[in-house]
Amino acid sequence: MRFLLNVSSAIDRLLGFIAKIGNWAGLLLVIVVCYDVASRYFGVPKPFGLNSTKVQESEYWLHTFLFSLVMGYAYIKQAHVRIDLLRDNLPLKAKYVIEIAGILLFFLPYMFVAGYYTALYAHESFMEGEVSKSVIGLSSIWILKTALPVMFGLLVLAGISQFIKSLAGLIGRLPEEKVAEVIGGDA
Repeated sequence: MRFLLNVSSAIDRLLGFIAKIGNWAGLLLVIVVCYDVASRYFGVPKPFGLNSTKVQESEYWLHTFLFSLVMGYAYIKQAHVRIDLLRDNLPLKAKYVIEIAGILLFFLPYMFVAGYYTALYAHESFMEGEVSKSVIGLSSIWILKTALPVMFGLLVLAGISQFIKSLAGLIGRLPEEKVAEVIGGDA
């Protein structure tokens, strides 16, 4: 079990590193939005062949990269919505069983299906050489669409990490400081 917990920790560190890259997309997004507003309302010039369409499209590209790259990290940090009306009153072992069942029966299967179809979606975009619907917009839309299967891949890794920690908790091998990180709330 120690080896699996080390694998889980490595996955968590990887997701944290990738989330930091996503955070940079968030910072760039703030800068681009401020630039967009300044150029639109205060007449700030647009250098390097930029136009309003490219600037606005880059905003939703950055939104996509931000969310896609931080979603896996958010899952392992329990930043997702939980509806714990019944589960809160259950014993700790039952919470681990529910977590394991949820990951195996719902979370991972959905991530694999969604990842598969979004990968097809991105591949089709790449094969067609898809560009913006606007003549003066951004090209290489497949890069944007590739963020979706990447997001689902990161969520699969997060699900595997949570499964390992939940299994360790079920058999009593999870360090006490990790309990709330695995099952949420105040355990």
